[in-house]
Amino acid sequence: MARRTARRRPSSSAPLTLPGELPVGPVPISTGTAEVVRDPDSPQRVTLHVNGVPSSSLDLADPGFLDFEYMQQMAAFVALLPAGPLRVLHLGAAGSAFARHVEHERPGSRQLGVDLDARLLELVREWFALPRSPLLRLRADDAGRALASARDASYDVVVRDVFAGDRTPAHLVGTGFAAEARRVLRPGGVLLVNCADRPPLTMARREVASLAQAFGPHAAASGRLAAVAEPAILKGRRYGNLVLAAVRELPADAGQDAGQDAGPDLRDPRLGRALRTLAVPATLLVGDDAATFAGTAQPLDTPPLENPPLEASAP
Repeated sequence: MARRTARRRPSSSAPLTLPGELPVGPVPISTGTAEVVRDPDSPQRVTLHVNGVPSSSLDLADPGFLDFEYMQQMAAFVALLPAGPLRVLHLGAAGSAFARHVEHERPGSRQLGVDLDARLLELVREWFALPRSPLLRLRADDAGRALASARDASYDVVVRDVFAGDRTPAHLVGTGFAAEARRVLRPGGVLLVNCADRPPLTMARREVASLAQAFGPHAAASGRLAAVAEPAILKGRRYGNLVLAAVRELPADAGQDAGQDAGPDLRDPRLGRALRTLAVPATLLVGDDAATFAGTAQPLDTPPLENPPLEASAP
């Protein structure tokens, strides 16, 4: 569910997997098929297709590499967090390209990748030499079920990147999902959402309104709510991916005087600059601009996540 650009982040790492070890053609998985397609100009660069849809792009010689534009945008948000290892929950694991990037940038991070397809998780472990547990644990489960079972304030970052066809499953959007994500984030932690939408971006606007409701009435004004996309998408010219971000506030009695980091301010000029200077520049809507983008859109009022059916997010 993403466009991609040929952009390489250099790394000194040795090749992790030899191209000859990868399968040729579609391979059966629990929910359909998976296929690894090699880049003819760069054999170590591959794209994982799940049921015919490009789902992950990796450079097997460079764990820091990110190809999909929306993942590059997410990485700019993660870079605002305090230095050091992170705890990250990936809802929608696929080939775990973003988890590889986090481990490369933040060695020692503890991450959990969740995907509905058990066989796919077994195969990507074999194909892509992913970081081993406990650095990266992979769990076959419904993303909503995994989120609902997570402990309070247990993650620095929650990433939602789950699709059934071209849409996110209904139980993973709206206020119910957003409230659960806020619950499992540590104060100052950030939720990153991959929202695919088409003009006039009705779903994206309603998702921003849902995040604003779940993360507090002042989330936009205090720089804790943002939306990012290429200008053509924001202008309603085509279908594409938007990244939505929300930061959990600190407790009312905490703050700088208590020696706590206040968490990322998404109005930080470094974020906007990083997004503008990507290979495919992106526009950051934050503060009043984020509120204006949501406009009069109503939140998607959805119930709290309570053991959603496993088939809910199957392709």
